[in-house]
Order: sequence, then C-alpha cells, then structure tokens
Amino acid sequence: MRRTPRSTARPTASVGRAVPRPRRAEPGTGTVRKTVLPGGLRVVTETVPSVRSVTFGIWAGVGSRDETPALNGATHYLEHLLFKGTERRTALDISSAIDAVGGEMNAFTTKEFTCYYARVLDADLPLAIDVVCDMLTGSVIAPEEVEAERDVILEEIAMTEDDPSDGVHDLFAQTLLGDSPLGRPVLGTVDTVNALTRDRIARFYRRHYEPTRLVVTAAGNLDHAAVVDQVRSAFETAGALNGTTAGPAPHRTGRRGIRAAGRVEVQERPTEQAHLVLGMPGVSRHDERRWALGVLSAALGGGMSSRLFQEVREKRGLAYNVYTHTSGYADCGIFGVYAGCRPDRLGDVLKICREQLADVARHGLSDDETRRAIGQLAGSTVLGLEDTGSLMHRLGKSEVCWGGQLSVDELLDRISAVTPDDVHQVAREVLGHRPSLSVIGPLDDRQAAGLPDAVA
Repeated sequence: MRRTPRSTARPTASVGRAVPRPRRAEPGTGTVRKTVLPGGLRVVTETVPSVRSVTFGIWAGVGSRDETPALNGATHYLEHLLFKGTERRTALDISSAIDAVGGEMNAFTTKEFTCYYARVLDADLPLAIDVVCDMLTGSVIAPEEVEAERDVILEEIAMTEDDPSDGVHDLFAQTLLGDSPLGRPVLGTVDTVNALTRDRIARFYRRHYEPTRLVVTAAGNLDHAAVVDQVRSAFETAGALNGTTAGPAPHRTGRRGIRAAGRVEVQERPTEQAHLVLGMPGVSRHDERRWALGVLSAALGGGMSSRLFQEVREKRGLAYNVYTHTSGYADCGIFGVYAGCRPDRLGDVLKICREQLADVARHGLSDDETRRAIGQLAGSTVLGLEDTGSLMHRLGKSEVCWGGQLSVDELLDRISAVTPDDVHQVAREVLGHRPSLSVIGPLDDRQAAGLPDAVA
C-alpha cells in the first residue's frame, strides 16, 4: 500500500517533547504494498529485509458478533475445523508440514474477525502460503471431525471458566452489552456448542469465507509480487477466484451501539480472590477520540506509575493486579478497570477506583501524567512491532477494521497530538457514564447486596 505523507500535527499544550521517530531500519517502517486480486481478495505485505523470517496470515472479516443466538460459537468452532483436513491434506499433513520446517501455526477468533497464520523462515514462505490457503479454501469439514472437535471446544470453555481473571471480562461484556452479539462469548456456551451441526457450520463457512471478505497479510523478508503470485495461484487452484473485477467487501462500519448503566452481575465461585471489572461504554474504533482515550487509559491503569496501580497496589497493597483496558468495536466500545483482590477488600478497591475515575472526569490529567502516558503509548507501539508476527497482525487488523494502513510515523503523530484538554474532554464524556460492574468470587450475601451501591 502507498505510504501517505507523515502528519505534521503537534500538541498544542505544553506536555513535553515530541515523540521520537524510529529509524528507517527498524521493524514497522518497511515497504508496505497492497494488491487487490480479481474477485476482491486483498493482499497486503510489509517487506523487512533485515530479518530471516516471515509471518503469513489470512484474515476473515467475520467474528462472533455475526452469529445468531443459535449459532453462538460457530465462528470459533469453524476456526478449529479448518485445521482438520482439506481435499489435499489430512490434519496431520497440515501440522507436520509446518513442524517439519520449524515453523509455528495458529489461529484466533474475536468478536469481529478471525485470523489464521504461520511463521516460518523466509525460504519456507511458499510452503506456508500453500498450507494456509489450502486450509481456508479447501476444508472438507468432515462430520467425524465436527464431533471430535466438539469435545475439544467444550474443554476450552471449561478451561476459561476455571480462570476467573479471564472469565470476568466475558461476564462484563454480557453485563454492559446484554443479550446482543457483542455481549455473547466468542467461544459460545455449552448449550450452543452442543447444538451446532455440521451443516450449520458448513453453511456459515461458505457464506463468510468469500474472497471479498478475506485479507491476506505477510510481513518479513519477502517479495510482494511473489507473494501475490503464490496467493493467486493457490486460490485459483481451489477455484476460489472467479476472475471478476468485483472489489472487496467494504470494511465494517457498525450498527447502533448498545448502552447500559448501573448494571451489576455476580457469579458466586469458591475462588481465593474476587475478580471484578468496573466499566462503562467507551468509543468505537472509528471515533477520533480513541487516541485521547488510549492516553487516558494508560495514565489511569496502564503501568506501574499509573494512578490505579499506585493507589490500589503500591500505597495500600489491596491487589496484585489492577489495570484499565479499552475495546473499540465498529459501533461502540468498552472502557473498564480490572482488579483481583481478597473478597474482604472488594469494597475498598471499588471505592478507590470510583474515586479516581470521578477525579479524572472532574479535573482531567496533569501535564506530567499526560506526557508519561503519551510516552508509554508511543514506546509500546514501536516496541510491539519488534517481530514479523506483530507486523502481520497490524497489517491485517488495520485492513479488516479500517480498510487501510497508518504508518508508524502517523500512529505516533496521532498519539503525540493528544493534549490534556483532549483527555479531559473524553474523560468527562466516557467516565461520566454511570458504571456497570461484574464480579466473580466467593461473596457473601451482605457483600453481594451492597454492590449496587458501589455503582450508584
């Protein structure tokens, strides 16, 4: 893809030095190119000659939010099944081909997209392209594999339920977003997974894995033209490119966001800690306020110098883990605070979190806090692009979610342009919502009864 000129935007408030730019030789600053093949299949690559590896991935613009209630878990189920054999390869053939060259292969499913990828030596890129493309275009979804994999997925659901620090985030999505596609778990539930049939999953596969909905990405020591030719050949061999000039499907722009306030959900479990998420609606991934919200999140709970870490852990020793997080979807978002603490400390932790959120909503951040948060985000952005897998992930997510790429310089400019006033405004707008709360842990009746007051 063509690199656009670097923005010249700079902070208007005195928050400190400008964010330093990476040298051209560093990861994330290679040559990015994009080609759209007949039928709408997009191929985006970033060439990094200084490495000896390549990560190749295929992204499908489908996630759990595209499922009906009866299909909840189908996207993730399908992700598993595409590893289970094609017309050309058995499941063992797929895994052994990548293992034999010392490569790594995996996949993941989110609420809005799915990704399949392999990381190999640069010389083995043609093999990775052939294997991953074959998986995406030639899966047979054999009935016996559907049944065998059902138990594997049920074990994965059980594993998640055994980890309350993970499960509380699913509970909070349900608390805030309700019985909507975004509020349901990506894995599905025991009941929905047991109800899924081979025919339902196969129809889901045919409907959502059209070339117009797919994005191919690769990053590392590669040649863009060679990758395009190999991908074209693999898809044409499978009959997945029809030769038309149809363009890619438009990127997801979203629907009406769902809002909730003051809801409390508690799951009683005999755990050693109480795990909580306190949060409210955030902003969508298309909202320009997301840059300021990222700075706000970093300052509140993004590191050891953040307000919540200092107040909850360092000064009072009330929790080991405490942090903030944001999730931006096509039409809405989530801002949340997570903490894990002993059950008898839950009230104190909630009180401090509420006080800090309210204080920032009223007064904003200091110049020093804004400066540190900007530096943290800028540094983590560049350091997060130290390997070809991270580069491939950035390419794919950007293309699927926004339909294009921002260079690293442009990302840094957007971050460094955030001012204390920007942060204060988004803090008033986001933190001004009445929060909702989810808790997993061994709460007694008195503790549970008092939780609604914590979000009043």
